[in-house]
Parts: sequence; C-alpha cells; structure tokens
Amino acid sequence: MKAIVIGSGIVGASAAYNLIKNNVEVIMIDKEQDGKATSAGAGIVCPWVSKVKDDDWYRVAKGGAKFYPSLIADLKEDGETSVGYKKVGVLCVSASPEELDVIEASVRLKKEEAPELGDISRLTSEEARNLFPPLNEELEAVHVSGAARVDGRLIRDALKRAAQKNGANMIYGDANILHDNEKVIGVHVNGEDIYADSVLVTAGAWAPSLLEPLGLSLKVEPQRGQIAHIKLPGEDTSDWPVVLPQSSHYMLAFDDSRVVAGATRETGAGFDYRLTAGGVHEVMTEALNVAPGLSSGTLEEVRIGFRPMGQDILPLLGEIEGYEGLVLATGLGASGLTMGPYVGKLAASIVRNAEQDMDLAAYNPMRSISMKEMI
Repeated sequence: MKAIVIGSGIVGASAAYNLIKNNVEVIMIDKEQDGKATSAGAGIVCPWVSKVKDDDWYRVAKGGAKFYPSLIADLKEDGETSVGYKKVGVLCVSASPEELDVIEASVRLKKEEAPELGDISRLTSEEARNLFPPLNEELEAVHVSGAARVDGRLIRDALKRAAQKNGANMIYGDANILHDNEKVIGVHVNGEDIYADSVLVTAGAWAPSLLEPLGLSLKVEPQRGQIAHIKLPGEDTSDWPVVLPQSSHYMLAFDDSRVVAGATRETGAGFDYRLTAGGVHEVMTEALNVAPGLSSGTLEEVRIGFRPMGQDILPLLGEIEGYEGLVLATGLGASGLTMGPYVGKLAASIVRNAEQDMDLAAYNPMRSISMKEMI
C-alpha cells in the first residue's frame, strides 16, 4: 500500500511515522508557509483540568495524553531523543480558594478512569512559588503531577526524521489532489503526478484550499495566536511546571531558561501574519499579572500561529464521502499539541483500514463539509 500525507505538522508527521512503521509506503508533502500552528505552539498535555465540557473532546484529548509516553519510547528506539516532552506537572492557580475547591474536586473525579494524571495536591502560595518562582504571591494552586509540556517544533521534527529513517520520502512543494471521478488517485506536485492508494490531508488551516478544487467546501478557518517567549538567563527552568490561570492564557517553561506565555485567540484575523500591538500587550499583561517575576526577563521573540478551527470544538477526522481514498485530519484548534500525535495515529489507522481503538463517529469530517458546484 502507498499513502501520501499532505502537511507535516504534528498530525501529519505522526500519521506518516505510524504508517511507515506499519509497512505502508509513505510520501510526505509540505510547503513553506508562515504561521504553521505546530511551529508556533508550545504544548500543554493536561486534558484533565480543561474547562471544556464535552465528552467527545475529552475522550480524544485524554487519549492524546495517554499516548505520549509510548510514542516517546518508540521515538527513542529510533534514535530520536530531542523531543521537548517532559512530565513536569501543572499548577492550576487562583486567588480564590473556592475556585480551587471546584478544580480539585473535578480532577479527583477523573482520576479513577485516568490514573496517568498522577497525584493531586493543594498548595499554598509559598509552595506554588517554590515550584514556579516568578508566580504572583497571591495565587494558591492545585497541583497535578502527571501533566506534561512539549515543544511543537522538536516533536514534529523528531517524528519526520524517524519516518524518513524508516523509509518515508519527503517532498517540498505545492500539491494538488488528483482524482478519477469519485476516486482519489494521488497528487500533482512540482510538475509531476505521484500516484497512491490513499491521500491523507493534514494541512491544518490550509486544508480548505486543498479540498476546494474537488468541489468540497470545508468549514475550517485560521485563528491567529500570538505567543511570547521570555528568556531568564541563569535560571534553571527545566523542571518548572505548567501554569494555568483561570483564563484562556497559560505559561510553561523549557530546559533552556525559557518561559512561554500565551496566547491570543484571534478569530477572524485570517492568514494575517503580523504581530499586533494589542496582541502582544494582551499576552504580556496576562503573563505579568500571573507571574510578575517575569518582568526582568528578556522578551526573546513572539511567535504567530494559525490554529485550524472548525465549527465546533471536535477534530475533523475520517474519510470524505464521495471521494474514495481521501482522508482528512484537521480542526484541532487550540488542542493541537495535546491530541495531535494521537489523532495522527488514528488517521493512519483509517488509511490502513485497521481497527481503531475508539469510536470515531463524533469526529466525522462530513459534518463540516458541503459540496460546491464544480466550475
């Protein structure tokens, strides 16, 4: 069997790796574009404390968290150890003890079905600052030990290298999907037709432009996110936990004395690849309110990413009716690095016509696709 994967972000790279490890011939195709979500993102792997109240979302997000350790072990066997993944725990912070009571009770209810979330403990402001020193001294915390952080660029690149080590080919270019009536037969890229049994589209916010020539209107749009990277020279930040205030913003640290603070959620911005005064102000104001100790850090860079947002919060994952051999995996929104590798694995199982380890009916991409009149 031969498969083509269009898009090599976190989902596509994971799918390609899974396919090649299951003896499928794989060609990965991608092109240079500003604002790829995986390149901009810093991942928080902690679905158990999310405010999202949707069982189908939680099912795949929880699966994503559970999948990471085995994926990291597989990559290590393939010689890939620079993955940016580490279990560091999370601090859910608030100045309201009552708010923390609710968070703690909710997480404890989930532990029986998700033992991987680890230990749950209540921390005073001083105990929280022992773990994350820049934190506002008014904030107390619920600590969940099983949470992890991941660097999107590192894990994506490790997956791509591992796929190539196992025989996958990488092509850079602008792909167009080829079809013979109602069957997808390959792609046209760099002046060449490449034929395959299946084409998997994992192009994130750019997926609609790939499907449009097929008469398919995919309701996915880019949501701009601006995310700040703050350097703290001389600080050992390698074990600092993720920090989640009671808003849509967050903070997490990496091994290189760097704290990442984000992020804006700018729906309607399109593919406008710009830092905005308002966006940077929002990110930095939120970050310094939660962790005023970051004020002396160096603002090293602000990254921009376009999250692929569907009409609802669930991923779009599955075969596209009307085109045999065409599979779609996108629409992960702000959860891309939490569930992306797992969604890639699921997408690969669809391509291989293998048994899935969960019911995928809720994620059927046809709920966000309509047929257009062909020109």
